[in-house]
Amino acid sequence: EAVRCGSCIAEGLSLSSPPFAPSSLTPQPPKVPPAWAKGEGLCACAGHSSCYGGHRESEATAGRLTAPPVLRAWVASSVGARRPGGSCHLGGVDLTNIVKTRPKASACGDQGPKHKILQTLDALQKSIDSAAPQEVAEHLVSFSEQCRGQLASRYLAAQKGAYAVVFSACQRAVTEEQGFLVKALNALAALTEGQPDLLDPRGLQLLVATLKEHLGVAEVACSGLRCIRCVCLKHEQNRQSLVRAGILPLLTRAIEKHSGRANVVKEACSALRVMTFDDDIRVPFGHAHDHAKMIVQENKGLKVLIEAAKAFLDNPALLGELCGTLSRLAVRNEFCQEIVDLGGLNIMVTLLADCIDHQELVRQVLSALRAIAGNDDVKDAIVSAGGTDFIVMAMTRHLSSPQICEQSCAALCMLALRKPDNSRVIVEGGGPLAALQAMKTHPNEVGVQKQACLLIRNLVSRTQAFSQPILDMGAERLIMEARATHRECDDVAKAALRDLGCKVELRELWTGEKGDLTL
Repeated sequence: EAVRCGSCIAEGLSLSSPPFAPSSLTPQPPKVPPAWAKGEGLCACAGHSSCYGGHRESEATAGRLTAPPVLRAWVASSVGARRPGGSCHLGGVDLTNIVKTRPKASACGDQGPKHKILQTLDALQKSIDSAAPQEVAEHLVSFSEQCRGQLASRYLAAQKGAYAVVFSACQRAVTEEQGFLVKALNALAALTEGQPDLLDPRGLQLLVATLKEHLGVAEVACSGLRCIRCVCLKHEQNRQSLVRAGILPLLTRAIEKHSGRANVVKEACSALRVMTFDDDIRVPFGHAHDHAKMIVQENKGLKVLIEAAKAFLDNPALLGELCGTLSRLAVRNEFCQEIVDLGGLNIMVTLLADCIDHQELVRQVLSALRAIAGNDDVKDAIVSAGGTDFIVMAMTRHLSSPQICEQSCAALCMLALRKPDNSRVIVEGGGPLAALQAMKTHPNEVGVQKQACLLIRNLVSRTQAFSQPILDMGAERLIMEARATHRECDDVAKAALRDLGCKVELRELWTGEKGDLTL
């Protein structure tokens, strides 16, 4: 017998009560249980599972979500039709890991219906067991296509033991022709995308050994590098284990060996960049900074990337990847200067001038300029190269993009920090006006508001003569609005108002006396 939720029991509702009884077949929407009305979840009284606190349904329970016809029709018209995943979203259930397509009957007919990806997985296992390389290759391609871009399918396959099957195929592929190996690695990358926990020590050793042996083969290297990126994203332990296994020299060497192959260089750049991430919330701290230093100091990463950029000046997409990776490696003062010495700054300024219409490339270049501007000498070099004018031009051209506006303000902010002469160049070039226009255009983007406030503060902190012209542009009102709208902007907004000479209440939270902080 279906179990009713607490709200339905309190209301005295049963499976024979409205909206479940035939008498509820009226033109008006049926009366819903309190749990539904409050948006707390769907209870077993309606044939649904109760869900609280963002519960994630499993494939098994999702298959039982069948409400009576009248309720099903009402939910579909009022909720399900407007939200992917159907009626379960009414209670905040996360269905991203649920395959939405109807499972098909198995070919042999002796089992219940199976989703297509599980049928492919079964076929792959059988072909591996029967040692049929041609069939294995075909099933690997089919499996990769079904996994690619479908988190629900990947998740379901992983729950049914797909990793062991694909790993077995990879082991067999090592001794086969290279085309087979490429298909196996592609399947492994497709399966582990978003699921890096699947990788085990045997898989890690196989990836490193495969790259060492086949690094000179472009197709194999590209697929192997893609696997490295997938298993390292948001997984600190995998990153550290791969670094200890010697993956970093292989990544930089892949760029050098295939300097004319854009796809290999792109995958290697992505893998290098992921090695510098600190995105795993399960660990208290990562080794991102250490990995960046190892890439630069032990593997000549900056030189390799800049030389690759010089070889692909006509490829904006790849140049964006290279600039994004450079920005992740500029973690020390000497690294920023080395990028300038190797010609990286000239490339970035040229890209801003020649490729200003390529939005993603512009964003990555601005990010790189912001990173290397942490060095005071590099600040002056960027300004001398005309970088401030191009940054303002980029922000004006892409004013509708909050990402570019934020990166532009951040880059100008770094250039103005402790540099009155640079501040004068930025003000004369229209930097404050562009920043205020960005604040007007994106009032709800906290990143834009915060970086614009920081920029204004840095411009006037050492040159008070700039305060009145910036105030005449309407800066005070915009900063006050940002402070009122975004709590994260409170400190930087007060600092900007203070340095502009505006009236602002600066609260002293602690005066040294015994007691709690005054909040």
